Amino acid sequence: MPRDVTGTGDAGLVGPRLTASVRRSGATAVVTVAGELDRDTQEPLRVALDEALDRRPERIVVDCGGLTFCDSTGLNLLLTARMDALEAGSGLELAALRPPVDRVFGITGVVAMFTVYDELPADLVEGEQP
Repeated sequence: MPRDVTGTGDAGLVGPRLTASVRRSGATAVVTVAGELDRDTQEPLRVALDEALDRRPERIVVDCGGLTFCDSTGLNLLLTARMDALEAGSGLELAALRPPVDRVFGITGVVAMFTVYDELPADLVEGEQP
């Protein structure tokens, strides 16, 4: 069976291995990512980050609460997005890193490059805005 080269998972599997969406909350773009982030699945997050940058937010917060795995490709994607955000006059922050993902960020030292919140800030939680 051929591999699915769209970045949404292997052919024959039910549903994508990674999902990503973007929404606006005031001057902030919130990117919500869930699943496994690696070389084969990065495209949905790349598209969401590009869409977020296109909206010219003051900052981008990536909600990683549903992210269960991240390899070096995912780290590089987030680091590149951070640099792109800085060049655009914005910033990129992370929220709700789960223990396996947090460990990868800590071991590699990448965590020092980001502002990281233990959970998505309350003012950015969907449904909390008036």
